[in-house]
Amino acid sequence: MAPRAEENTTEPVRPVWVLTPLESVGPLHFGMSADEVRAALPDALELNRFSAEPFYPDIYGLQLGFHPTAPAVYSYFNGVGRLFCVAADAAHGPRVTLDGLELTGVVPAVLEETVLDLYSSPAPRVSYGPRGNPGINDIGMVLRVQDTAKGVLTRPVLVGREWADRCTDDWEGSIPECEWLGRQWCVYNGSDVWPPPGYATNWPPGWNPPF
Repeated sequence: MAPRAEENTTEPVRPVWVLTPLESVGPLHFGMSADEVRAALPDALELNRFSAEPFYPDIYGLQLGFHPTAPAVYSYFNGVGRLFCVAADAAHGPRVTLDGLELTGVVPAVLEETVLDLYSSPAPRVSYGPRGNPGINDIGMVLRVQDTAKGVLTRPVLVGREWADRCTDDWEGSIPECEWLGRQWCVYNGSDVWPPPGYATNWPPGWNPPF
């Protein structure tokens, strides 16, 4: 597995979830209902339910954790209540692996030398969204970054087969708007956060980023 930031031995053991591209992430299978997700994670607490998209109020997210103050998994449901997107928190989320390579909580440069190089040729191909976040549409994966107490670490965002087309495109893909906010993989338009300071969004009144 890829080298990780130094572990804090006082933290609970984080589960290892194997990614089966376009089908499942650990015990979560794309297409599940919210009740099925909760049943698949009997030890997880529902910490928050939130609106994930400013323009599509039927799309919502569940923030789940194995500790009341530590969000670990973000599961997203479409307008008919089916799971289409899963994100693992960089600091407390499950250790998602792809072909034995770890995707969660890794120094970003490490993944550029492992996962991204491994999948850059001949196919599937790595692509970068308009704001510079890398991913692979063919396997429904985007790699984001997140500020943690141990520095900037990776946060994998995964989607199912029906939603993988152009998933790396943060303007036109299916990944919810709230997952594109905050720290960016690289500097975009002079800022390493989105939205940048002073930027006027066109979000409708009443929608605020949930985290």
